[in-house]
Amino acid sequence: QVQLVESGGGLVQAGDSLRLSCAASGRTLSSYAMGWFRQAPGKEREFVAHISWSVGMTYYADSVKGRFTISRDTAKNTVYLQLNRLKPEDTAVYYCAAGFCSVYGCARRLEYGYWGQGTQVTVSS
Repeated sequence: QVQLVESGGGLVQAGDSLRLSCAASGRTLSSYAMGWFRQAPGKEREFVAHISWSVGMTYYADSVKGRFTISRDTAKNTVYLQLNRLKPEDTAVYYCAAGFCSVYGCARRLEYGYWGQGTQVTVSS
């Protein structure tokens, strides 16, 4: 069992930055993919970024590429999402997730079996 707790969300203006944290407890497996998803009102939960715990490979959704950075601190069992140059369309509840990649990749909700409760990010214009 893996428990995930997100923090760091808040209300900011367009162009500002935030750093989200996801603290993991339980068993951290080297084969896990750690991902960030977000869900805006009326929309499905969408993939934002993921990082492989073992080698630190990263992948980003096109909408955040170049602005967001996912990283991990293996000693702290913590995954971070640095949000830079935020836009109003980034407004959503951001969820941390842990799971396993499949032959279809690591960017689908089906790949992730463990989820945090989410942290709200609101970007005003």
